[in-house]
Amino acid sequence: MLKQISIFAENKKGAMQNITKILLDNKINILGSVTNDSAEYGIVRMVVSEPETACNALNENGYLCRTVNVIGVEITDEVGNLNKLLGSINEGNINVDYLYLSFNRQSGKPIMVFHTEEPKEVENVLMQKGYTVL
Repeated sequence: MLKQISIFAENKKGAMQNITKILLDNKINILGSVTNDSAEYGIVRMVVSEPETACNALNENGYLCRTVNVIGVEITDEVGNLNKLLGSINEGNINVDYLYLSFNRQSGKPIMVFHTEEPKEVENVLMQKGYTVL
């Protein structure tokens, strides 16, 4: 299971660069991310090389940050594979809260990162169906 950092950030000029600068200063690599915003604030979700260190550094710099478990599933880059993956999850009667794309630099394959309330259950369902769960 992967650890994701979730950062609550003010929606203002330079905010993302400030976050990435903090990660850079701590030699933390961003492996995947998605940003959801509203008029004043947003949530930045990232899978990073060192989630606990990243969260501590961001907290020390005034950001509200926490870690959560997410599931990463490596898939091949073919038409319909996301639909097939979601179908497998749906067969297990499991809801996906959100998802985003990352990339496995070693294998060259896409990784779908997603959050659900039952991560262990989803992990078991997907492994039984032959998926590579990270």
